[in-house]
Amino acid sequence: MSPVVVLVGPPGAGKTTVAEDLAARLGVTFRDTDHDIESHEGMSVQDIFIDHGEARFRTLEEKAIAVALAEHDGVLALGGGAVISAATRELLQQHRVIFLDVGLAAAVSRVGMNANRPLLLGNVRSQLKALMDGRRPLYTEVARFTIVTDDLDAAQVTDRALALIQENR
Repeated sequence: MSPVVVLVGPPGAGKTTVAEDLAARLGVTFRDTDHDIESHEGMSVQDIFIDHGEARFRTLEEKAIAVALAEHDGVLALGGGAVISAATRELLQQHRVIFLDVGLAAAVSRVGMNANRPLLLGNVRSQLKALMDGRRPLYTEVARFTIVTDDLDAAQVTDRALALIQENR
């Protein structure tokens, strides 16, 4: 079993929104590994970071992604930092991955002052820039396709993702 497509990208790229819409249009199920982790741990991602630290979260994330890639046959959205793990990047090489790219201005506008994003606490713009700069090479490493989302709404991004999937079956 394998996902139809896996979506990666930084916070504010629209991964979860697009994944839900894409799954509905394809008639398959949607899955988000951050939601998997929260369900399994009985606490939010933010609380895991606060109570147990980023290292613990990343361990949980790596395991959740491995399970989801092995058992999910719909649309899969990964958390923004999932690509940090070399093991996850290796697993993703076997899958159709779309990188939802977003510029800093659009990402900041979409994320706002979201306190539910623990790595963006403080100066959201500078934190997001650092994350995006550091992770961009990792997103491009795992992605077969890239959609720049800056000037698109979620439905337009979904349209493009759907076209990529249909053209590359």
